[in-house]
Amino acid sequence: MATSTGNQRFVDEITEEIIQPGVERLMESRYFTALRAGTLTGRQLGGFAIQHYIHNMAVLKGFALVAVQRAADDRAFMAMAGGLYEEFTHPEMCRKFGYALGLTSDDFDHALPAYGCLVHTAATVHAFYLASPVEVMANALSNETMVQRYAVEFDEYLRKNYDVPEEGMEFFVVHKGADIEHTERAAKAIAELAGSEEDRERVRHVCRNMARLKLGKFDSIYEEYA
Repeated sequence: MATSTGNQRFVDEITEEIIQPGVERLMESRYFTALRAGTLTGRQLGGFAIQHYIHNMAVLKGFALVAVQRAADDRAFMAMAGGLYEEFTHPEMCRKFGYALGLTSDDFDHALPAYGCLVHTAATVHAFYLASPVEVMANALSNETMVQRYAVEFDEYLRKNYDVPEEGMEFFVVHKGADIEHTERAAKAIAELAGSEEDRERVRHVCRNMARLKLGKFDSIYEEYA
């Protein structure tokens, strides 16, 4: 059994050696390079709103379904209900961003997931049903770290390079702050849960995969909405 100090050191190593390099690769991708240059098209900006809306709705439904399935276990039920509560407003924030860009309700209601976005969402929802607790937390740590970083990027460069009304910026303003707390919570949970080398390898595996999946998501948006 690893010590809590050893586990915290492990979490720090995962962050420095896997998650942060993944974040940097994402920031160097075509989508964010174009965002900073001011050359993303309106379709590509709207593509993020639509595809992330689809993702957020899938996450909400995953929380709801698992909460019902685990209703006999108070702790598990409350964990799922808490996740549903925290994420509940996020789809509407995506719609607000899209509406600020000129999208309509039909654009959201009849959209299909782009390939890379579908794969990323499938891996996220997989955690609700098939992943171990430490894998769930690894998914949260890697995902929330990347979301927090790209929310900062969007918030800065949408204001600098694009004429996006303030009401359309809520998603990015919220996530650049709230996800700092979320990553800290996930890191603490991993330090408590990763008690064996097998658990640690599961954490590494999830974080490596999520870095690739997130990059694939934005590459798909870039290409699908070009």
